Amino acid sequence: MESWFDLSVPVVAGMPVYPGDPQVEVERALRVATDGVNVLRLHLGSQSGTHVDAPYHVNSAWPTLDALPLERFAGPAVLADVRGLAPGTPITPDLLAPALSLLRLQPGAILLLATGWSVYWGTDQYLTHPWLTPEAARVLVNAGVRTVGVDALSVDPTGDADLPAHRVLCGAGGVIAENLTGLDLVADAQAAGYSVEVFLFPLRLAGADGAPVRATARIRGA
Repeated sequence: MESWFDLSVPVVAGMPVYPGDPQVEVERALRVATDGVNVLRLHLGSQSGTHVDAPYHVNSAWPTLDALPLERFAGPAVLADVRGLAPGTPITPDLLAPALSLLRLQPGAILLLATGWSVYWGTDQYLTHPWLTPEAARVLVNAGVRTVGVDALSVDPTGDADLPAHRVLCGAGGVIAENLTGLDLVADAQAAGYSVEVFLFPLRLAGADGAPVRATARIRGA
């Protein structure tokens, strides 16, 4: 058995963005009827929609997106199921314990944080997501994790300018994928004993802090 799932939110005009980021604009630039082809004009920030953060996002001395190895953006995945937490709840190391046991069996795996917050996409409650404590981020780094994805606006509390979890993960040369969706399907697959691979390849923006991705998961089982 093999199944593919899209873990990305659609890119549309007026979609939610992190407070202060550029708004997303999508409009027709050319039309078949008048120009012979259909072409869209896009205006968006590098952190729009489902995207990855490079270390450069939080420190100008750290690697840019195009300086990172491609293996940062694809690989086997382990999901930490932290759904059911109250708004604004910190995700502490103890909440990651079951996932850490699986990570020991899959060194170098991508860690997916399933908070369940993608159901609030487009609402004010999306800003009140659970967040990863810097201590939990250090536990992940010490476990060899270099790519973390979350189905929320940020791994840090939205509005926290210090971005402590970002700095721990990115300081280890890691990348962060945010605004994932559909992680409930990945959780079900992992619970059923299927293997999960995740692909988070970004646009090749030179010298960038991050870029939108078409995030996908491949589920395989007997």
